[in-house]
Amino acid sequence: MAARLAMSGRRPEWLGLWPLAPIVLFLGAVFVYPVGQLLWLSVVDGHGHLTAFHYARLFTSGTYVKVLGITFEIASWTTLIAVGAGYPLAYLLATVANRARNHLMLWVLMPFWTSFLVRTFAWLVLLGRKGAINDWLLAIGVTDAPVPLIYNRAGVLIGMSHALMPIAVMTMLAVMRSIDRSLSGAASTLGARGGQSFWRIYFPLSMPGVAAGALLVFVLSCGFFITPALLGSGRELLIAQVIITQIEELMNWSFAGAVSVLLLGATLAVVFVYNQLFGRSAFNLPQAAPSVERPRSGWVGRLGALVAVRLVAVMGWICDRVGEALDWIRPIRADRPRATMSRGVLWVVGSLTLVYLAAPSFFVIPVSVSEASYIQWPPVGFTLANYQLFLTNPVYVAAMMRSLVVGLCSAALAMLLGVPAAFALTRRPVPGKSVVLAIILAPLIVPHIIIAIALFFLYARVGLVGTTLGLVLGHTCISVPFVVVTVMAVLTNYDERLDQAAGNLGANPWRTLRHVTVPLILPGLVAAFLFAFVTSLDELSIALFISGGTRPTLPKQMWVDSMLRVSPMVTAVSTVVLLFVTSIILIAEFTRRRLERAPVTTVDRR
Repeated sequence: MAARLAMSGRRPEWLGLWPLAPIVLFLGAVFVYPVGQLLWLSVVDGHGHLTAFHYARLFTSGTYVKVLGITFEIASWTTLIAVGAGYPLAYLLATVANRARNHLMLWVLMPFWTSFLVRTFAWLVLLGRKGAINDWLLAIGVTDAPVPLIYNRAGVLIGMSHALMPIAVMTMLAVMRSIDRSLSGAASTLGARGGQSFWRIYFPLSMPGVAAGALLVFVLSCGFFITPALLGSGRELLIAQVIITQIEELMNWSFAGAVSVLLLGATLAVVFVYNQLFGRSAFNLPQAAPSVERPRSGWVGRLGALVAVRLVAVMGWICDRVGEALDWIRPIRADRPRATMSRGVLWVVGSLTLVYLAAPSFFVIPVSVSEASYIQWPPVGFTLANYQLFLTNPVYVAAMMRSLVVGLCSAALAMLLGVPAAFALTRRPVPGKSVVLAIILAPLIVPHIIIAIALFFLYARVGLVGTTLGLVLGHTCISVPFVVVTVMAVLTNYDERLDQAAGNLGANPWRTLRHVTVPLILPGLVAAFLFAFVTSLDELSIALFISGGTRPTLPKQMWVDSMLRVSPMVTAVSTVVLLFVTSIILIAEFTRRRLERAPVTTVDRR
């Protein structure tokens, strides 16, 4: 075979898959092997013999199963709130003009780029007994005493839904933008009202995005521990917090592995059921489905489709009755379009959701210059003492520099691994493509706390705990799936005929890549790099275990201080992080627009 290929001058097809080798080997070394090793610990005793002791303890006590139930309950409510409130905003973004969408997207992305810790501290300012919301409620006379909005389940749900709603919005928007809007217009010409055409046409086509967004939010919620620890109480204990306690306080690796298996197994079971219901993996790039009534394999999928069809029919019937009532109360005139009222309501709901997403972070800024010795609202006086304490604190300055170095290095490594893999997955026939893609996207499915503990166990034996290299490798493992997904989305919409035209004009593949492909997809590459950088900058789970006690990153140092005492200085740190990330977003958006206009300008001049 090799001789025949050599004589024909053709290369074996598998040689074209070399861009996938680095990322698969990397994830095998820093993800698959460590996680498998952690799970193996749960079934062996101190002498290396197989045992079921840890699982017997896990299920006989009932406590841990109850905690898992609380975790799933909070994750379910968070998913319902994030998807339910985010759908109107995603629908608004999908149906406005491009220029308006670009401006609104900045406000959606701002909380997404902002650190989880910063957003959590913002809710501490808003929801506390002396916070902004209680201050307003007392001022307008709604209540005579502060309402308990924090250190309970309400605070946890508010903080978690706020943190994860941008992910749901962006996932649903990706599908909604691919829906042909002329379909709804065609339904209207056939006599369907706006509500009926929405529920019968638009909503079923957007369901893949809803399913993908819901599953992403649910899986990420299951691994949350920052927001529940700061905004919740002991009754809102999540399974990730139990795993951390087993490692940090009890050093019980085997039992922590058993709890991790419980969390991972339950999460994978939910993913499997979702795939059965919606007929595809929610972690693939979502595309608009042809219809919600399409056949599904398995009785679970058929049952889900039947329920969805009946629900859509009921909602369409309700909208028809409401429309008839409104027409009877105020008949439609030729100079007053029917959709004016519904469009206005959509703008009001979408605007309120944008305020909910973007406004809380800005409440940290005035508190950071307050003279009060604790976090309260409204701010008292004006002082820069908190910033002075931050900038003169060698621990915080070193942690900030370390976070920047690790973020840049991990983003660069994620681009080196992820971009070639995205090209191979998009442009070449890859044997077992679904398996390769599943391996690459697996760090999104596995809760980050499990990855962090697995890496800690591995690094402790090879001497990487407390090193910059260890942090870079761990953060790259978390961020490289975002690079692959982002670049694949860009390449999916890229017109390959441009590359073919360059080849016909004599350019070899490398010159075509350098002078044609890369310049045209450069905005997407910049976005992928920023995704990886900000993911690293905000990562706490891995830093909590890998950074060691003397070389913390900025998120870990903020976390340690917030666990001991929420000092006003932390609000100054949060403000610096917020302004830094916001500046990056604005610069990246300005650069993206310049790059998108550059090719057009060049063509016009010629």
